[in-house]
Amino acid sequence: MMTRESAAVFIQAWWRGTLLRRMLLHAALRAWIIQCWWRQIRARQLEKRRWTALEFYARREWAAVKLQSWVRMLRIRQPYCRLLNAVRIIQVYWRWHNCHSRGFIQGEYELKENQLNIQLEISLGSQACKVHQCIPLPLKE
Repeated sequence: MMTRESAAVFIQAWWRGTLLRRMLLHAALRAWIIQCWWRQIRARQLEKRRWTALEFYARREWAAVKLQSWVRMLRIRQPYCRLLNAVRIIQVYWRWHNCHSRGFIQGEYELKENQLNIQLEISLGSQACKVHQCIPLPLKE
């Protein structure tokens, strides 16, 4: 059996051990909290770096796609403009031919206070007729 003194030493040792274990537990918890906080900071930094790299990559890809589309547009546009110019030339010659072979009517008018001035040019092949007429307008008073 234990004596009173040995029982007191045993209780004191138990209490000191409990205090030490509690202190170590609190220190471990504090270290764990700091480690969790630091991991969150590092994860945010890594995520921010990933987003920055992704945005940089996306900007470069967008620029490449934009440049490619401009080059494709220019490569298509040049032959298209040449073709359009050729079409316009053909249309001008065709319309000129139609005008001179079939004839046309061209004119203009001017409305003044109480009269209408009309100027017409009528072409039928090689014949041309010009008409200039002033028509008085009835006035309502």
